[in-house]
Amino acid sequence: MPNWFLGKIRYQQPIDDATVGTRNEEFIKQKTVTEAYLVDAVSYTDAEARLYQEIAANTPDFEITDISRMKLADVFHNEEGGEIWYKVKAMFITEDEKTGKQKKTPSLMLVNAETPKQAYELIETSLKTALDPYEITDVNTTKILDIFPFNEEEKRNLRPISEVAERETENA
Repeated sequence: MPNWFLGKIRYQQPIDDATVGTRNEEFIKQKTVTEAYLVDAVSYTDAEARLYQEIAANTPDFEITDISRMKLADVFHNEEGGEIWYKVKAMFITEDEKTGKQKKTPSLMLVNAETPKQAYELIETSLKTALDPYEITDVNTTKILDIFPFNEEEKRNLRPISEVAERETENA
């Protein structure tokens, strides 16, 4: 199960055609830009390292201002979807066997789409196989620009613990 971390970065970006100053000196005006990224990592330290690794190529001078854990049930990447990431809240409805009352359990998911309606429809389509009944209660835009999940190339260095134990007994 992925551990998702929301990382926020800040950097200075020059404003086009905006120079101010005196006759002898000119300064380029800059604005502060804050961006948010979602990264799959095993710890806060790993999340920070992955953010530096992923973002440093495109944004040379930045600082990480915040890293926080984001509890998500699932992240759906739609190939034809838009660049906007939506946070969708679905309430799964179960019945308590002892009291007979309905219990609603919230579940947060992310999906990229063009519109909130498309995000709703994509989540609805993906939840068709859910065993418990549900209702989608919220669809909100996020400030997340990109998501960095673990990929197969990074997983290749991970081995099952049984394999590691076998090698240690062979070498002993």
